[in-house]
Order: sequence, then structure tokens, then C-alpha cells
Amino acid sequence: MDPPTKGRVTMSKITPCLWFDTEGEAAANFYTTVFKNSRITDIARYGEAGPREAGTVMVVSFELDGQPFTALNGGPEFKFNEAVSFQIPCDSQADVDYYWDRLTEGGEESVCGWLKDKFGVSWQIVASEIIELISDPDAEKAKRAMAAMMSQRKPDVAEVRAAAS
Repeated sequence: MDPPTKGRVTMSKITPCLWFDTEGEAAANFYTTVFKNSRITDIARYGEAGPREAGTVMVVSFELDGQPFTALNGGPEFKFNEAVSFQIPCDSQADVDYYWDRLTEGGEESVCGWLKDKFGVSWQIVASEIIELISDPDAEKAKRAMAAMMSQRKPDVAEVRAAAS
């Protein structure tokens, strides 16, 4: 069943809204340098009605490789956590290294390809070859690949491949 369209605006995509205290514009600027084909599409500012100081950034609309996002400077009430993360599929170790290095600048590493960037947003760096190895029909090979992946922070495709062999 198609969603109803009569009398309301229909959007073609779901747009994640990231709630920041005051760092929305800085985050959007950072993310658009990390991801190719990315841009800031609009910046809206608070007016005299508030609730924040007039002229300060309220909402930044931006795209990361064509995916729309919104950064809302809504105040300190809410913080990011790992319950929501963004996956970045990588076809090579070079892609893994690039995204890992850029997004951990000022952030923190976690395990199995997870990290938090300097704004506290969680990301998963996903190497497609590792997914293939841990999904291998040979259960023992998949088990060895999974054990190797679970021992890593930044994904290391060659190490997982060697473990699976």
C-alpha cells in the first residue's frame, strides 16, 4: 500500500535528524569534507521568537553522498549513543582506512568497526569482504573470520581473510 499523499507533502526519502547542542553547522561542515558528493543545502537561523539567541544556527540541511540529513541545534538535553549508528560500506582496505582515520579524528575507536566521531555520532565501517567471509557457507571458515573480526577495532580485511583460510 502506498502512503497517503492527499493534503500533505510527500517526501521521497527518510531524512535523519541529528540533535546537537550548538555544533550542528560544524558537524555538517566536517561531514561534507569526509564524504564525496556532499554539500550543505540550507541553513536556517533562530529568529527573535527564540528559544535560542536570534541569528544563531537552528537547522543545517545537508547531503552526504546524496543522502539528506538535518542537523538541529536544539540544546544540551539529548546526547548521541550507539543505539543509532550510520553504516559506511567499504569495498577496499583503502576505503576502510580513509573513513576510519577521518572519523576517529578527535573521536574514539570502539570494536568491530564501530567508532564515535568528535561530535559523538556513532559510525560502523563495514568492509564488504569481511561480511562475505563471516557469511561463508563453510561454517568453520565463517567462525574463524568472525573471531578475527571480533578481536579488531578498525577492520583489517587481510587479517580476517588470513584467519578464515
